[in-house]
Amino acid sequence: MYGKMYSTCLYGIDGVIIQVEVDISNGLPQTSIIGLPDSAIREAVERVRAGIKNCGFTFPLQRVTINLAPADLKKEGSAFDLAIALGILVTSGQLLLPQGEKLLLIGEMALDGSLRPVNGVLSMVDRAKREGFTAVLLPEENAGEAALIDQMNIYAIRHLNELRELAAEHSAADVPGKDQPLRIQNLSPLLKAPAVAATSVPDHLPAEDYADVLGQLHVKRALTIAAAGMHNIMLIGPPGTGKTMLIKRLPTILPFMTEQEALETTKIFSAAGKLKEPGSGLIRRRPFRSPHHTISSGGLIGGGTIPKPGEVSLAHRGILFLDELPEFNRQVLEVLRQPLEDKTVTISRARAVHTFPAHFMLAASMNPCPCGYLGSDHPEHQCTCSFNRIAQYRAKISGPLLDRIDLQVEVPRPKEWSTDAPSLSSAEMRSQVLEAHARQQQRYGSGYGGWNSELTGSALRRFVRLDSASADMLHQTIEILGLSMRAYDRILKLARTIADLDGQENIAFNHVAEAIQYRNLDRPQITGVG
Repeated sequence: MYGKMYSTCLYGIDGVIIQVEVDISNGLPQTSIIGLPDSAIREAVERVRAGIKNCGFTFPLQRVTINLAPADLKKEGSAFDLAIALGILVTSGQLLLPQGEKLLLIGEMALDGSLRPVNGVLSMVDRAKREGFTAVLLPEENAGEAALIDQMNIYAIRHLNELRELAAEHSAADVPGKDQPLRIQNLSPLLKAPAVAATSVPDHLPAEDYADVLGQLHVKRALTIAAAGMHNIMLIGPPGTGKTMLIKRLPTILPFMTEQEALETTKIFSAAGKLKEPGSGLIRRRPFRSPHHTISSGGLIGGGTIPKPGEVSLAHRGILFLDELPEFNRQVLEVLRQPLEDKTVTISRARAVHTFPAHFMLAASMNPCPCGYLGSDHPEHQCTCSFNRIAQYRAKISGPLLDRIDLQVEVPRPKEWSTDAPSLSSAEMRSQVLEAHARQQQRYGSGYGGWNSELTGSALRRFVRLDSASADMLHQTIEILGLSMRAYDRILKLARTIADLDGQENIAFNHVAEAIQYRNLDRPQITGVG
């Protein structure tokens, strides 16, 4: 007796369709699972055996072989339990499933036959739809997440007994004999209503607002530029000047994600098991991730025997905030260099190479020295750090990483403490960002991405052109400061964003000058070192 079901597993953040083949033959009672299963899949035999018996079915006292194909792909997780259980029941002639739909089976089984949810259902169902499947049977807790994929019939159950009861209802008129299988004519009683796709994004903003930050208008200007072009930014200043407070409000001025960006981000959170409200629709707000400085390289970029997404992927299409940047391990920071340049993370293993999306804005903060008060005019705190200590402190951030940070902005102690001081609100800043972003989308269309920070090569030369005076000033600056060609390109992208914020298609002299003055750590005379 031979039967075949279809299930799926995660491979990185993408779903992979797996054929669950079941062969039942005469021989000593033994059940084996082949096809490179991990320990969780091998243990499925005991879960399925108990679940089948506790639901009133019979587990075959024969030789049962279960093959997970393709056999050369390493598989992990507990999502195969339901497919294995129904494969055994169908192959042994105890249950008949309807044949009208190409059905995918997902779910972990408890010993009593109840089903438990699994991670990554959104990616799994999305892959199934693209491979021609029309329906999926899965735990009820996963139904809301699966329903985010349209044009799929979502059948959800809490317990294997629900299939038995449904089969009994459909078979009642046939008065089955003792050995006659229970037949399910259709699964429509288990159909869950599809999710209603949100066509509009919420118009409310979080409680945090830039209006809460007194003064610091030049820092808010820099943050507006960063948000308008998705440029990396670092804030440098003494303790208590509001660096963390300013960056944590950055999500309030970013544009909402497009439909494709929302689907990409939601799939990543689903695969990582961090989708808190799977039935509430796609994630619309850009992620804001702020890992602690004790994080490992694997936690930051992803890893594992079968790699899982790390913080840089969880921040995809959003912000990765590294507070107190020099406190991070230097080796951990160095792994950011490739994702910042390529917008992806590539992790190689013996059997496969995994690629995760990692298109994020890096936001960081740091003190100017170990004690934190270098260059500060604080009346009570004076810097006590030697030149060597300051050099060692800043050496924790390598030149190549610093090269990839477009805006390096000093945040001094505020001079004005009155609540009547001029300030910008998140709504005002966001309005500027949305206008600049609209100009970029109109200029680039779908061919070059939607942000100035994504321009490279010929596209950068095509869309960023300087007049002779601006070009001469930039070339002189590059020579004087000894900047790299990467820094040169990033200054050009920054000038393009500043021009967009000013509503100008041509980049002027003042736009280039403003872009240059944001490279504070390349100018030691300003930071007090040297």
